[in-house]
Amino acid sequence: MSCASCHIPTKAFADSLARAKGLGGKVLGRNTPTLLNVGFYRTHFWDGRATSLEEQVLVPIRSPDEMNQDLGALEEKLNAVPGYVKQFQTIFGTKVNRDGVAKALAAFERTLVTKPSPFDRYLRGEEDSLSEDAKEGLRLFSGEAGCVRCHRGPLLSDGEYYRLGVGGGDRGRGAVTGKKEDDHKYRTPSLRNVAQTGPYMHDGSLKTLTDVVTFYYRSAPQRTSDGLPLDIEPLLGKSFSEIAPIVAFLECLTGEPPDVKTPDLP
Repeated sequence: MSCASCHIPTKAFADSLARAKGLGGKVLGRNTPTLLNVGFYRTHFWDGRATSLEEQVLVPIRSPDEMNQDLGALEEKLNAVPGYVKQFQTIFGTKVNRDGVAKALAAFERTLVTKPSPFDRYLRGEEDSLSEDAKEGLRLFSGEAGCVRCHRGPLLSDGEYYRLGVGGGDRGRGAVTGKKEDDHKYRTPSLRNVAQTGPYMHDGSLKTLTDVVTFYYRSAPQRTSDGLPLDIEPLLGKSFSEIAPIVAFLECLTGEPPDVKTPDLP
């Protein structure tokens, strides 16, 4: 396996699966998040257990359910390749080591920045970059539907953690902090290029953007299966007719991804 086994460049650096597949095709517990614009996050993973990309990139490498690679064995393997030895010596002044591997992977991930979306162009004054449906969706998103309470800022994410009543068996943020009040909470995902990164939610349980918006309008439960309150309430007083415009707006958040070509390996 490689990083690109799950973060596929032609699939917006996600994998289009509900839940990621690990070693031997094992279905894992969570959806693969996109790497687009990942360098702008304060924390990483759905539960925020890593506070830097350098910390994050080594976790799936050594996870027994994912790449299952001992870091000592990885260093030994890469040091047996003269091309890698030369590159590491040139760039880091050392032989291949896990610190350099983490820095190199993180440096690459920080280049995965999308170009301006139609919404960005609209904010710059290009009125025609959004359709009338999308403009109505923006009004709802920013106003009565309340989406902007969590999906705000340059990433359209506040980077905080919320309990939405999805996927009851996973403790989420609570497994990181050890606090019961954090159980089943997950980080707000960025909405940039969201039309390209389904299925949605941390467990991939919602297939389409229409499913996601409908969940907030009608399907959100009142509490989790173990009785914890949620951070949202369904918009029961709102009309289903508002769902399509919000989806139209979300589809306008797609910016052209970077063109990543397969490199020649040493």
